[in-house]
Amino acid sequence: MIKIQKNIPLAEYTTFKIGGPARYFFVAKTNQDLIKAVEFAQEKKLPFFILGGGSNLLISDKGFAGLVIAINNEHLTVNNNVIIAEAGVKLAELIKVSLENNLTGLEWAIGIPGTVGGAVKVNAACFNGEMKGLVKKTKKIDDIIIFVELELKKGSQEKSKEIIKEVIRKRKETQPIGQFCAGCVFKNPAGQFAGQLIEECGLKGKQIGRAMISQKHANFIINLGNAQAKDVKKLIQLIKKSVNKNFKINLEEEIEYLGF
Repeated sequence: MIKIQKNIPLAEYTTFKIGGPARYFFVAKTNQDLIKAVEFAQEKKLPFFILGGGSNLLISDKGFAGLVIAINNEHLTVNNNVIIAEAGVKLAELIKVSLENNLTGLEWAIGIPGTVGGAVKVNAACFNGEMKGLVKKTKKIDDIIIFVELELKKGSQEKSKEIIKEVIRKRKETQPIGQFCAGCVFKNPAGQFAGQLIEECGLKGKQIGRAMISQKHANFIINLGNAQAKDVKKLIQLIKKSVNKNFKINLEEEIEYLGF
């Protein structure tokens, strides 16, 4: 029998630091835990949500009326140029292990706060790199990623460190590092950059409540402290309306909503 907690605040489990409580909450430390938690939700006819690193996520101020399963399964193995990682492995750990084994292909992901499972699910991408090109195989149960096999290339640790250093420099230069946010809010439309479109609408620095469109990169919304999800949603709607009015482009959210 697994130990389910009740009414656990979710804000601290997200990079946005926003969100109300989960009616039920469980930390899955093994794949077996994860399977049991999903079975519990199905038996009780509860909606459930798999929570990884909590990035790219906006949780309602009301929280979530079902079961939140926080994955904490973090086992990984390396076999030549293939890394087999459970879904809860942090991307930072994955990059560290790839460096230690002289494997290249993940340098672009440095600084992304999520987990392997989440990154594969949304096809995390930046600085001309993306997850889907590295995925050799995924193991799923009920459409939930359990583990991932990533195929990398043999490389030079020194060269990889140089690339990582450059990616970190670019992030610091262009993104609001160290502030509470959920990563890029919108997907880039074909041939365009969402941040540039938002900036051209004159929305940089626009604030509603304690939520603000970043002055550094307009595709980021910042929690200035005690921001509410409803204020973030209002900024998102304002952005979509403005970009559509000015450019006839319908921006599509990259972040996921929970509890709305």
